[in-house]
Amino acid sequence: MSINIVLVEPEIPQNTGNIARTCAATGCRLHLVKPLGFSVEDKYLKRAGLDYWSLVEIKYHDNLDAFFDTYREGKFFLSTTKAKNKYTDLKYEKDCFILFGKETAGLPKDLLLKNPDKCIRVPMIDEARSLNLSNSVAIVAYEALRQIGFPNMI
Repeated sequence: MSINIVLVEPEIPQNTGNIARTCAATGCRLHLVKPLGFSVEDKYLKRAGLDYWSLVEIKYHDNLDAFFDTYREGKFFLSTTKAKNKYTDLKYEKDCFILFGKETAGLPKDLLLKNPDKCIRVPMIDEARSLNLSNSVAIVAYEALRQIGFPNMI
């Protein structure tokens, strides 16, 4: 495996499907932290992922505490529009975890406040509130993959 993409309580099936496709094409593992805002049988989720579902490894977690309990020793990065660090400022490592929050609210504020040095953001103009979740994941994932040498990618 190369890196881990973690979606915390995703709400929009098309975004998750697009992210699954990105994970499939890059060899990233996808973690989905419940509750999910859709059924994993959703037709929009399936359509967005096209025929890539067999190429992506997906792990499900009942909640954020269960996720962190499972990966106590992991190296974590927290994507948020409120971070001081740009996503290019930090050094990613093989098997690291990059967390993204739900589309309407982002990651839990207490998690961000406790870990400001692990928070990253994608720069954008002041007037823009945020990027689409699947676009943000792709941008950050490819930087992390670039830093670790694009493992198993041609």
